[in-house]
Amino acid sequence: MALSDCRESSLHHLYYQDKVEQPPPSPRDLAGPGFRAQSDRLVNHPKDDVDLEVLVSDMNASLESLYSACNMQSDTVPLLQNGQHARSQPTASGTRSLQPQASPRQKVQRSQPVHILAVRRLQEEDQQFRTSSLPAIPNPFPELCGPGSPPVLTASSLPPTQAPTKQDVKVFSEDGTSKVVEILTDMTARDLCQLLVYKSHCVDDNSWTLVEHHPHLGLERCLEDHELVVQVEGTMASESKFLFRKNYAKYEFFKNPMNFFPEQMVTWCQQSNGSQTQLLQNFLNSSSCPEIQGFLHVKELGRKSWKKLYVCLRRSGLYCSTKGTSKEPRHLQLLADLEDSNIFSLIAGKKQYSAPTDHGLCIKPNKVRNETKELRLLCAEDEQTRTCWMTAFRLLKYGMLLYQNYRIPQQRKALLSPFSTPVRSVSENSLVAMDFSGQTGRVIENPAEAQSAALEEGHAWRKRSMRMNILGSQSPLHPSTLSTVIHRTQHWFHGRITREESHRIIKQQGLVDGLFLLRDSQSNPKAFVLTLCHHQKIKNFQILPFEDEGQTFFTLDDGNTKFSDLIQLVDFYQLNKGVLPCKLKHHCIRVAL
Repeated sequence: MALSDCRESSLHHLYYQDKVEQPPPSPRDLAGPGFRAQSDRLVNHPKDDVDLEVLVSDMNASLESLYSACNMQSDTVPLLQNGQHARSQPTASGTRSLQPQASPRQKVQRSQPVHILAVRRLQEEDQQFRTSSLPAIPNPFPELCGPGSPPVLTASSLPPTQAPTKQDVKVFSEDGTSKVVEILTDMTARDLCQLLVYKSHCVDDNSWTLVEHHPHLGLERCLEDHELVVQVEGTMASESKFLFRKNYAKYEFFKNPMNFFPEQMVTWCQQSNGSQTQLLQNFLNSSSCPEIQGFLHVKELGRKSWKKLYVCLRRSGLYCSTKGTSKEPRHLQLLADLEDSNIFSLIAGKKQYSAPTDHGLCIKPNKVRNETKELRLLCAEDEQTRTCWMTAFRLLKYGMLLYQNYRIPQQRKALLSPFSTPVRSVSENSLVAMDFSGQTGRVIENPAEAQSAALEEGHAWRKRSMRMNILGSQSPLHPSTLSTVIHRTQHWFHGRITREESHRIIKQQGLVDGLFLLRDSQSNPKAFVLTLCHHQKIKNFQILPFEDEGQTFFTLDDGNTKFSDLIQLVDFYQLNKGVLPCKLKHHCIRVAL
């Protein structure tokens, strides 16, 4: 009877449901390797039916205890709800011997594939976690985790990292054109300048800069290369805008630090040997205490009056002395803090703020947008003094970071080949030198040969143009001649602009030696004017036409040195000083975005 019950219970097992066609197992097959066959026991011991029934009951009880132990110690019970028990069917109501024999076995057998799936799932999750960019980080507080939490921090448990988003920024050029550029929120001013250089197809000589322009306040400043564009834009008013402009004087202090600050303008807290390296270290070292001192015109807050005060600039801020030139702590009054402020130059200080000179500067807190009451307005006697104060403010505020901004393009330039400087745009680098003297053209790979061919082609082109001028026009000064219009294609020629406008462009792009531009003369319609900067002063030289043997030439020195066009004149004075105070080094340029 017990054997028949055992066979019936085995039919409810999943294993036997899949293999119904096989004959029911014999008692010998049910016996383990360590047990004697039940048929032998029935033959030899005909009265052992009660013992076999007790044995089956003990097996059922042990299976129930085994299942309950597995249910308590493993986490497979919650996983049973993932659709695994849908295959089970409710047990048919039968005799009492069917339920206790089938239910425990059925539960034990069904838990096995669920446990295997759980292990596979954990293995897949672990493999996916290890192939991700985040390493397996041990959990520093395992006692605070639940029993089911893993011993390592998973990607979902770590704080989410916010990826940089994109934002549109509108940039204006000097001629009024603008371009909307989509940038990332972590893009710096240097990166945006590189992007604009690439889009406008201009030469990248590491002098381009982004200017923060406030027309309603009459202020502007050049952004430092490390500043985030989106972060600066968040402090600007709706009327403010960004300008894309050249600035050759941005790092002029690092090129010539010895002659930059006057000796009486800087004092040190420690003894200095006066060398160039020591001077740079004193400014860049945060432990040193340089002081910039001198007289400045200071505008009183809330008033239109200006006072000439003795001012001292330290790392802690800008101070003025209430008693002459005394720098005792009781006589110093704080004017502005350097931490949350930036220094600007005044565009029209005399007109807008009644400044005593045109060399004004302003310390503007970052929180100020439209109000002029909190602006600390200052005014220097000349342009050199204003440049020294603004440079000192940047050095004390940024220190070594400013020097790193200067060194990055220098190191990049040193790694490039000498034949590839200055760095040009992609469209210009795609041009190669060609030789068409033979039957088929060839690429000139030797740089020296390419330069020689370019010079020969230039001389031949000028000879051909001179013959065309002689044969094609009766008057050498005819406006259709090529020598009188070829210069209009050059970046350094700015056309019909006034004297004041040319000076303003020179000041905006940096008062460095050799910065120049050419323009039409306002007094003589046939002449031109060379505007040149030397020792932070702007000078003008008139270029007059000169006729010799029926040909037109241009000269700066009353005919002693003659040139067929203005391109030859500029090329000559870039190599020779001649009658000028210095060579032509940098030209002012306006790029249309």
